[in-house]
This record gives sequence, structure tokens and C-alpha cells, in this order.
Amino acid sequence: MISLAASRERQSRVWRQVWRPRRYRGHVATLDDVARMAAELPEVTEGERHGSRTWFVGGKAFAWDRPFSKADIRRFGDQAPPDGPILAVRVGDLGEKEAVLAANPDAFFTIPHFDGYSAILIQLPKVSARALHDAITDGWLACAPPALARRFER
Repeated sequence: MISLAASRERQSRVWRQVWRPRRYRGHVATLDDVARMAAELPEVTEGERHGSRTWFVGGKAFAWDRPFSKADIRRFGDQAPPDGPILAVRVGDLGEKEAVLAANPDAFFTIPHFDGYSAILIQLPKVSARALHDAITDGWLACAPPALARRFER
């Protein structure tokens, strides 16, 4: 049996690797690609929260479409906000969040609204297929009930 601590260590090892941005199988990743990847995980349901597509495990949201609000856009000031669909994904804790952001700053980012919250944002046009898959899986692990996560990791 793999302990939850071992699971978190595996997540950290995965995120320490640097992912090079590249196109996703010849096209840019979409929310439909996210839906397909999430559906491959146990006990995932798709729904809507705050008007956006959201993926849940054990009643907890682990990934969701995150368009920018008017307030978010104002905070970017003169800088253009990242384009394309944006996906928010939960991470295990704030330490993991920092590691994830450092691993792929071209595709992973955060905004002030997410300060102190264990989730990252992913710019789908810039993320590699492998990094997207790993982010979704690790988000699922961060929110799945411990017994379900242990069964998945076997």
C-alpha cells in the first residue's frame, strides 16, 4: 500500500521535472481534451460551477474552466492577460504550487485572486500533453478521498 505521504512525494517528483511547451498532438489543447483526460480517472463527474465546466471527485472540484473576470483583467494593467482557454487545477499544498509554477512558467501561472489558495492556472495553448495530463491527475489525487487515491496508485 502506498501512503498518502508517498503519493505527495511522487507528485513533487513529477512536478520537479521541467516540461517543454509544445503543441498537443498537432493542435492546441482544449477543454474537450481536459474532459477526456479527467474522465479516464476513477469516479470523476463533470458538472458546472459558477457557469464554468468543472470536474469533481468525491464532491470536490479538482479542475475547472477559469475565464478571467473583469477584475482579473484590470489587475493585469497594461499587460495583456494570457490568451486561450485557461484551466484551474488543484494542487496538494502551497509548496507544491510553487514547484509547479517554477517547473513550467510558460504554461502554468497564478493571479492575485489565487494567492494563498492551492491551485494553479494553465494556459491550454501553451501546455504539453504530458504536463496537462500530469496536472489533471495530480489535481485529482489532491482532492480524491484517501482510500480512492490509494487504490488508484496501486
